[in-house]
Amino acid sequence: MVTDNPFIPLMDFLPPLFLRTYIILMVVAVAVGTLADMVHKGSATFFMQQRNKAKAASTRPLDAGARASLAVRTLLKEVATSGEFHNPKRRISHLLMFYGFLLYIVTTIVMAFGYPTGNVATPALLPMLWNLGAVMILAGGYWFFFFIRVNVAHEGHSPFHLMRADLFIVSLLASVSFALLWETVQAAGGRGAAQTLFGLYLFFTTLLFVSVPWSKFAHMFYKPAAAFQRRVEEADGSSTLPAPSQGPHKAV
Repeated sequence: MVTDNPFIPLMDFLPPLFLRTYIILMVVAVAVGTLADMVHKGSATFFMQQRNKAKAASTRPLDAGARASLAVRTLLKEVATSGEFHNPKRRISHLLMFYGFLLYIVTTIVMAFGYPTGNVATPALLPMLWNLGAVMILAGGYWFFFFIRVNVAHEGHSPFHLMRADLFIVSLLASVSFALLWETVQAAGGRGAAQTLFGLYLFFTTLLFVSVPWSKFAHMFYKPAAAFQRRVEEADGSSTLPAPSQGPHKAV
C-alpha cells in the first residue's frame, strides 16, 4: 500500500485533470488568502512602516553581505530548526509538522503532475515519502493538539474546547487523517467507502487552504520575515527591544 501512488485509482471516476486543477486552485487560494489577511490586518503597511522607522534609527548601516548573513542565520534558526521555541516539546512537535508537511505537499504535487494516470510507473519512494510525511504531521499535530496547546497544557481546558486559533491545526489533522484512511480503504478494495473518505479528505483539505484569512496558516509566511527584520534591527542598532537574556530560558 505505502509503495503505490494513491491518486492513480481516482482516474476511474474523476477526469485526469481534476487533481492538478484542484492543486492549482488551492495554491491560488493560499496566495489570495494571505494577501487578504495582510490587507485586513494591515500587516504589510505596518511592516513597511516599522522597516522605514528602523532604517531611520539605524546607527550601524549594514552592507549586502551582512544582510545575506543575517538571512542565512534566520533560515537556519527560525525556519529550519524552529529555534524560537524554547520549549523542547513544542519545538519537536513543530518540526515534525513542518517537515512532514513539506514532504506531504511536495510528493503530492510530484505524483499528481508527474505520474497522474499510471502510464508511467510511480517510483516507490514517492508514495513512501508521502505516507511518512503524513505520519509525521499526525504525530506532531496530535501531540500538540492534546498535550501542548497553551489552553490545554496551562489553562486546564479540554482539548476539544476549540477557538478560531485552532482552525488551522484541526483542519490539517482532519485532512491528513482522512487522507490515510482513504488510502487504506482504497487499497483494501472498498470503493464506495473510499470515495466517501476521499470526499471528506477533499472537504477538510479545501477548508485548510481557503481558511487562510481566518487561521494561522499565513503565520508561516510572516514569521521568517519578522525574524529577519528583528535580526537586522539588532545588528544595525535600531532595535528598541531589550537585549536577549544570556541565562537559561524558561520553558513556554
